[in-house]
Amino acid sequence: MNQKTTLVLLALAIITIFALVCVLLAGRGGDGGESSLPAFCPSVSPSAQPWTHRGHSQLFADLSREELAAVMRFLTQKLGPGLVDAAQAQPSDNCVFSIELQLPPKAAALAHLDKGRPPPAREALAIVFFGRQLHPNVTELVVGPLPHPSYMRDVTVQRNGGPLPYHRRPVLTREYLDIDHMIFNRELPQAAGLLHHCCSYKRQGQNLVTMTTAPRGLQSGDRATWFGLYYNISGAGYYLNPVGLELLVDHKALDPTGWTIQKVFFQGRYYESLAQLEEEFEAGRVNVVVVPDNGTGASWSLKSPVPRGLSPPLQFHPQGPRFIVQGSRVASSLWTFSFGLGAFTGPRIFDIRFQGERLAYEISLQEALAVYGGNTPAAMMTRYMDGSFGMGKYSTPLTRGVDCPYLATYVDWHFLLESQAPKTLHDAFCVFEQNQGLPLRRHHSYFHSHYFGGLQETVLIIRSVSTLLNYDYVWDMVFHPSGAIEVKFHATGYISSAFLFGAARRFGNQVGEHTLGTIHTHSANFKVDLDVGGVENWVWAEDMAYAHSVVPWSPEHQIQRMQVTRKLLETEDQAAFPLGTALPRYVYLASNHSNKWGHPRGYRIQVVSFPGEPLPQASSMERSLSWARYKLAVTQRKETEPTSTSIFNQNDPWTPSVDFSGFINNETIAGEDLVAWVTPGFLHIPHAEDVPNTVTAGNAAGFLLRPYNFFDYDPSFDSADSVYFRGDQDAGACEINPLACLPKADACAPHFPAFSHAGFAHN
Repeated sequence: MNQKTTLVLLALAIITIFALVCVLLAGRGGDGGESSLPAFCPSVSPSAQPWTHRGHSQLFADLSREELAAVMRFLTQKLGPGLVDAAQAQPSDNCVFSIELQLPPKAAALAHLDKGRPPPAREALAIVFFGRQLHPNVTELVVGPLPHPSYMRDVTVQRNGGPLPYHRRPVLTREYLDIDHMIFNRELPQAAGLLHHCCSYKRQGQNLVTMTTAPRGLQSGDRATWFGLYYNISGAGYYLNPVGLELLVDHKALDPTGWTIQKVFFQGRYYESLAQLEEEFEAGRVNVVVVPDNGTGASWSLKSPVPRGLSPPLQFHPQGPRFIVQGSRVASSLWTFSFGLGAFTGPRIFDIRFQGERLAYEISLQEALAVYGGNTPAAMMTRYMDGSFGMGKYSTPLTRGVDCPYLATYVDWHFLLESQAPKTLHDAFCVFEQNQGLPLRRHHSYFHSHYFGGLQETVLIIRSVSTLLNYDYVWDMVFHPSGAIEVKFHATGYISSAFLFGAARRFGNQVGEHTLGTIHTHSANFKVDLDVGGVENWVWAEDMAYAHSVVPWSPEHQIQRMQVTRKLLETEDQAAFPLGTALPRYVYLASNHSNKWGHPRGYRIQVVSFPGEPLPQASSMERSLSWARYKLAVTQRKETEPTSTSIFNQNDPWTPSVDFSGFINNETIAGEDLVAWVTPGFLHIPHAEDVPNTVTAGNAAGFLLRPYNFFDYDPSFDSADSVYFRGDQDAGACEINPLACLPKADACAPHFPAFSHAGFAHN
């Protein structure tokens, strides 16, 4: 074939391709014809809608930026010119640590919600550090009414049983920065030779970072913290890279120049100071393990080493979302509730209603606890009570498409913490409906009559995520069409690690050349204020037993018959179930009203948990986390017992501000307003697959609140999503089966908003 023929054939091919393209384009709506491209699905803005009218939602709404600013102005005016911005405050200064919503009394809230009475005054709770006083202290102040405050009252003794000593205060970011300045500029240069040899140390080189532990000391009044040193690897978690150096810093003095190093630990041995460690090194008496800082492959980074593949599946609403978020209120055809974020306690919901009937007044996270073990001082000492750090304070912006479905509704949170001005955490919550890919119920009948009936499990979820140092906790509250509420948390992020030496494997597994993943437990405590058919409830325990009996129609034979055991639990002591003891398989709160079949209307508490052992009560600090003794405890609800713990317990666990065990004092729980305190958790022995990150699969715990004779039948039977067809019907007919309508409906494409991320600035 000559060159001319080749060119002619090439030209014909190009003309043919062009003609085919034109035909295809014409078929897609050329000449003004109707386009065959799918239209966008109905949708609403992916952001929550503002609250446009006054109503009960505002009772539980977190403070707005305007309210936060108003409270700060009022405190500045009342507390005088000596008030310092907490971001710059020294321990000897006065500063406002935090401002957040003061929750209203329940009786006043219900009078407003149910009887139309005026709403209770909207108030704020402020925590103030008074360091510039003869007797430094921490004070809690209620400020109101909002939005125009005119009064404040001291509630410190009321909330904590007495004054708050100054050493109990949480550590400010400024204090951490000053400790770092002391360590890196004053102390580490004293061991420059050893650190250069073991750890590529260069003064001002910034290749090392510190990580705090808690509690801070060994007895009440201490403020001495073990800090571990780790390689600071850019773009990766330093938590897996210990160099084997840990420092005990005494930072109790109000003047940072008075802070000292009390003890030094290096790769298995203790020293009185860094200067002594350097002297021992120079004399050749320190066996130094050189820890490289050039990384060990995937353990250093979360960036995947494999190329990008096909996009994962997505869910969308073909006819638009079936719920609305307005202000702090979520409403669907089945569920309504208000939501918020406690600066320290984390996610919480209020006035939870199913089909218009209130099931619970409050469900709120109270505390998250991680107790560690190890053979380094930092590992063996650590008992993180994350409420002290702040599970709201350390919430992170949710990443669209990873933390939540891409098309979820995202909600911001306003806060004032360690600052004199309010700030906003964008995308702090997400709300979405999720097809679980599992039937909630179904039956396929081929005996006697032929039919199929079922309902896909579609749930409504509200989610937030807290990142407490290395760990990320995913907090979910899940609302089922059966009337069940599921509360659960997943742990992910980086494990905490220690330098590997000696008998390290007694305390975990080796996960790197010089790295031990340290054993620990995770526990989370929740407050569940159920109002089952009203505020007066009773607690029932049901289980099973086998009874020995003769066979009625054949008395010469015997049979073991299973039967139900029932017991009314009448006191708080009877309704407190410590870890390690048997929890009745059915524990439920019930009203004195019955369903159609004569059973008390109830809601069952079903705990899904595989906890480790609680801290022994012989521990001097156990009372500060005594809620962790119990998998479940039910007590009378009291305004004087609003939370199971205190943020001040972390830094003085030996004299706790709140001791939950004191809530359980054998008072009656029959016909009272009750609170269930539920503690799910799990034991975590880190292993190789926890590197680089712990995965959520299998690392979760929680509980369900399930209707137990509350209804006359399963309420999901009334769902419009139900599918039913008989054998003599055409299951492919749209009028018979709604799922058959999908292929015949006009296709639509979901509208995807541009990807955005709220960034990494914190506070």
